[in-house]
Amino acid sequence: MPIFKDTSGQLKKLNSLPLDKEKNLQKLVEENLMEVLELHFLATEYVTTFGGRIDTLAVDANQALSYLKWLKAQKPEFFQMLMINKLGQAVADTLNLDWNNPRVICIAESYSKFDVDTVEVVPLRIELFKYRYYEQGIFGLESLTVPEAAPSSAPTIADAVTGKPTASVALLREKGSPEIRGLFDALQEQIISIDEGIEERANSLYVAYRAAKNFAEVHINKKQLKIFLRPIEYADQRKLVEKIPDGYNWTLDRRVYLDSPADLDYVIGLIEQSYKNVI
Repeated sequence: MPIFKDTSGQLKKLNSLPLDKEKNLQKLVEENLMEVLELHFLATEYVTTFGGRIDTLAVDANQALSYLKWLKAQKPEFFQMLMINKLGQAVADTLNLDWNNPRVICIAESYSKFDVDTVEVVPLRIELFKYRYYEQGIFGLESLTVPEAAPSSAPTIADAVTGKPTASVALLREKGSPEIRGLFDALQEQIISIDEGIEERANSLYVAYRAAKNFAEVHINKKQLKIFLRPIEYADQRKLVEKIPDGYNWTLDRRVYLDSPADLDYVIGLIEQSYKNVI
């Protein structure tokens, strides 16, 4: 998408510039992983037991392992020790690896139809991002929405590692009472209608809504919905938003509860404020 700079009411298009080497892109992203993708950097050019190299290995603050390659050959303890060595014990203690929901993140200037078609049919969590580097040092990262793969009877990586079924919105929804399931359905519809580019993804703990970054994470409990939001100051006249203590080191460190349809519109207003923080 073209980027324009406003100079005294006049819009000037910024020209995109090439990054002369793939390594330059990798270095730029690795040094800014927390800012652009909210990931904790672990290692670069990591040599696997298969003889290949992982460009960048990282974990996120939302309890997911952020690289998939050769995962089946590893044990949770291996990554736990790697996190402790790189991030320190305190941070590692807050990052509980979710083996049901690993991610592969690909960043490139463009993708072929073959790339997108492959991601559509592979039953794994693969995220594609397109980057642009503009004059005046402006860097853009855009999530490329790819349709979810069709259900398959073939075992996934998560099945192979844990023996458990992959998480889904439907499975999480069943945790709620009939009233809470109905409330979640109404909330889900309104969040998705905020913008056509919003993605919905589930892991073993919650349903996440994202636009490049997560802006809402919905935990479905039997009697209520617990919703985590971005760390910003909210226009919240009813004082429903709580701040999670700093010691938890969570990226989405604001929390609001929803247990009544009467509060739905108000909570959606809070979620919209969180969404605007990531666009």
